[in-house]
Amino acid sequence: MSTKHQRDIELAERKQQLLIRSAELRVSMAHHARALRGPLSVVDQAMAGAQWLRTHPAWPLGTMLMLAVLRPRRILRWGFRLWGGWRLFGKARDWLDNVAPK
Repeated sequence: MSTKHQRDIELAERKQQLLIRSAELRVSMAHHARALRGPLSVVDQAMAGAQWLRTHPAWPLGTMLMLAVLRPRRILRWGFRLWGGWRLFGKARDWLDNVAPK
């Protein structure tokens, strides 16, 4: 058998081994990715909610205005909490923008 023919056979065998290993890794990755499905679903819902708030600012503002008229002390307390949450969201978003690949 020629050396070239032997080399072609070795390369074909190596290619087959690599394809099998690749399939095994895909199955393993899919199995491990199932654990992330729940947390990523929550993140998707939170992002959808934030997007809705950006496109419909009148609803939360109107609700806050109504509460401010009916219960001013409670709205101040919740206002500070929401402001802190909004700042935390902004910091998290900035951090994710810097960490995530573009």
